[in-house]
Amino acid sequence: MVARYVMSIDQGTTSTRCILFDHRGGLVSVAQREHRQYFPQPGWVEHDAVEIWRNLQRVVPEALSHAGVDAGQIAAIGIANQRETTVLWDRRTGVPLGKAIVWQDTRTAPLVDDLRNRPGDEFFLERCCLPPSTYFSAPRIRWLFDHIDGLEQRARDGDVLFGTMESWLIWNLTGGRDGGLHITDATNASRTMLIDMRTLTWDGELMEFFGVPRRMLPEIRPSSGFYGEARSVLPGVRITAALGDQQAALFGQTCFSPGEAKCTYGTGSFLLMNTGSDVVRSRHGLLTTVAYKIAEQPAIYALEGPIAVTGSLVQWFRDRLGLINTAPEIETLALTVEDNGGCYIVPAFSGLFAPHWRSDARGVIVGLTSYITKGHLARAVLEATGWQTREVVDAMNADSALALKQLKVDGGMTSDNLLMQFLADVLDVPVVRPLVAETVSLGAAYAAGLAVGYWSDMEVLRRNWHRAAEWLPVMDSERREREYESWQRAVERSLGWIQPPRRS
Repeated sequence: MVARYVMSIDQGTTSTRCILFDHRGGLVSVAQREHRQYFPQPGWVEHDAVEIWRNLQRVVPEALSHAGVDAGQIAAIGIANQRETTVLWDRRTGVPLGKAIVWQDTRTAPLVDDLRNRPGDEFFLERCCLPPSTYFSAPRIRWLFDHIDGLEQRARDGDVLFGTMESWLIWNLTGGRDGGLHITDATNASRTMLIDMRTLTWDGELMEFFGVPRRMLPEIRPSSGFYGEARSVLPGVRITAALGDQQAALFGQTCFSPGEAKCTYGTGSFLLMNTGSDVVRSRHGLLTTVAYKIAEQPAIYALEGPIAVTGSLVQWFRDRLGLINTAPEIETLALTVEDNGGCYIVPAFSGLFAPHWRSDARGVIVGLTSYITKGHLARAVLEATGWQTREVVDAMNADSALALKQLKVDGGMTSDNLLMQFLADVLDVPVVRPLVAETVSLGAAYAAGLAVGYWSDMEVLRRNWHRAAEWLPVMDSERREREYESWQRAVERSLGWIQPPRRS
């Protein structure tokens, strides 16, 4: 009998990967290509959507070749993607209308400030359960309309399409300008500020407010279900899943029950807790988001705490300060001292995300004395990730009756044992890392495989999950709270650094 596999395409912030998984959830082969990061102005971050599509065209055959399989052995394709990153393209030519604006981009800050003043947070929270932020797609569409002559009218005429990366890739995979499917899934749609979070439909009042015509928006589909067959790259293979990358990681970690949570530690970090079919509206600075929607089943929701800078702080320590040569060296350097020496680093390089949402914050190092060495700074870098996670968990526990009992972790930073132990200590819960580290790709594969019966149900997926490592809390509670108080005082000193321009 010919073996069959599920293909996962993980279109991330820095690269596009194609991974094949077998029935046990094991990784069979992987191919990856990075794409260029564009920084045309301070606070601006852009990608070339055409480059990303071309990279996909390359990594898919590479992954097949590495595994020694052909397209006929692929049961289904699932896509995970960087969320919120905004692509506008011409419906007739398929050419993007400028670079894609990446989720990290903060050019819409003045517009977002105006939204918070008029009509105010409550207008948006009542409808899409999201506060105004540079993080989301709708302000980016509005910015593009305001800065590209004639673009808004072209959108109203039906000549312009909007999508996040999964929409762009699916459209190209299924025919592009020759009948390509213009669709998104519920998880990605929930990050636009344009949907009613309860009905998961485009909201007329929000579209009118931002001036976004319905004709440019994709059709919203379940996260797992039959979308269509590929006509390019893998002709005839079914595309059956799409999820935002962090929801895919939640799914790959099999956090299927309310109260189960995961945090992915990468460039930034993203903590999601399953809240079941309840739309839990945050009162403590978190985001309400769709976790996943399986076919015609009710949507499952989550609370999310995005942290902007975690792994990228280690990169800054390496590339900008030159205090280490490789990222793993930071653990070795941090272990040369017993503690942080009273030094704290708040990495608000472009503001703070959850639970503060302060675009006026900037990074600070506090507690410097002549005693501090580069070892103390290295420890403060790692501890910044732990304390930011603690802030999000405290907010999550305050918002939900489902107090965190365990945190499942994934991402590149989880190889740092000192950091993982520190997380367990400051959260006072076990921290668990799975055997399969590629949880984003695995989640997209699971959702795609469920849609075609490759896996029979979600209980089978649970049985595929295996623990690789676990860290238990050992820190004294008095020390934990004393140091957390010091961290909070450090955060206060980062706020209000960027002042609004004076009016003449």
